[in-house]
Amino acid sequence: MLENHGLNKVIDESRQGEAIILEGGTGSKKLYVESYGCQMNFSDSEVVASIMTKEGYTTTRNIDEADVVLINTCSIRENAETRVRNRLTEFKKRKADQPNLVVGILGCMAERLKQSLLEEEQLVDLVAGPDAYRDLPNLIDEVGTGQRAVNVLLSREETYADISPVRMDQGGVSAFVTITRGCDNMCSFCVVPFTRGRERSRDPQTIVQECKDLFANGYREVTLLGQNVDSYRWNMSSKGVIKDESIPTTNFAQLMEMVALIHPDLRIRFSTSHPKDMTDDVLEVMAKYENICPYIHLPVQSGNSNVLERMNRGYSREWYLDRIAAIKRIIPDCAISTDIITGFCGETDEEHQETVSLMREVSYDFAYMFKYSERPKTLAERKFKDDVPDDVKGKRLEEIIALQLESSAASHRNQVGKIAKVLVEGPSKRSEEHFCGRDGRNSMVVFPKGNAKKGEYVLVKITDCTSATLIGELVNHAN
Repeated sequence: MLENHGLNKVIDESRQGEAIILEGGTGSKKLYVESYGCQMNFSDSEVVASIMTKEGYTTTRNIDEADVVLINTCSIRENAETRVRNRLTEFKKRKADQPNLVVGILGCMAERLKQSLLEEEQLVDLVAGPDAYRDLPNLIDEVGTGQRAVNVLLSREETYADISPVRMDQGGVSAFVTITRGCDNMCSFCVVPFTRGRERSRDPQTIVQECKDLFANGYREVTLLGQNVDSYRWNMSSKGVIKDESIPTTNFAQLMEMVALIHPDLRIRFSTSHPKDMTDDVLEVMAKYENICPYIHLPVQSGNSNVLERMNRGYSREWYLDRIAAIKRIIPDCAISTDIITGFCGETDEEHQETVSLMREVSYDFAYMFKYSERPKTLAERKFKDDVPDDVKGKRLEEIIALQLESSAASHRNQVGKIAKVLVEGPSKRSEEHFCGRDGRNSMVVFPKGNAKKGEYVLVKITDCTSATLIGELVNHAN
């Protein structure tokens, strides 16, 4: 992910290593859960906390009082793995003074490194993959009998649809609601299908009910979350065959409409879209409802069709640009962000320049930019040579970062003078006299507090901007 360049992040660096806390737990046993990686991992930690509190645990942010320590991990980036290993080494030292402490590792890294972490390095007592969280109480009991416990079985059915997640930010404004788990895309650079299993969709009624409950509890924004939200399908196979004729089918456009109809004041976002699966019906539903945010994250990864083929992305440059044209036609004021990888296997200067030219043509509002880093167990590791020198990757990354900073600045300048509807998230990090919140286009807006309150919509006239933030003044309340 792009770090320290003032652009939005899919992986929020400020939250890495954050410990989840649940108010009001009454159990005598203390649970410490620390999370790393993408938003999907933080969402999963909420599920884990819900399962464990029902088993008599109380969450804590004080690791010294914990009986069980669980680390929810990410395999996407090498530096995340390094940080987790360092933490596990610290916990191993702690066990010398606290032999009954149970240390476990969850998530993507757990599945991939189970043997080395459990047997060779003996850094953990238990390993649970992303589909095994219901089994955690049993695994902890196994550890109590002197065993090392492991469950990394990937499921074709598990969606945790019946578990109401504990929210990390009690009294929060915005929540993430998982609608699919796993991924079937098999992009050659990505480890997710091997760590999170095959794609399956969650019952739409449980999704709608969770969103209704969130709205009733004061939340005003939900982000529908999945590795590939556009391929959400209920009661249908991937080829469109209906599984049970007595039950309605639901696709992503229909699901989004169901959530939008809960209440006009419940704002809807979604992440992540896949260019090969984004259809016009999704865009038309977005245009139809004011409370569906005009913002789409559409990862391109490369602007060259040959590189896209090596990446196994399932679309060409021309297909991608057709989808961008459809977005701009159906939702004219839609903000668009993307992911870009520089220096993928075999990438030539000419292929890199096609990425640059695509960025100029699209003019993204935000972008998340990476140097290619080979991950173990991916198709790319088996099929291709990581042959672009690191200094070349770095120079290409610098070029696209500089270009994106220009595009982001131009995007923000275009908003000056306009009035934005902003959902107030809370005090600005820099000043207690200012509030901050996001507009529908996902830009952060900072403005003097006035009589605004957290969790309500306000109208803000944009008067100025920085590369990362819009600055404005309160016009009046928007609801």
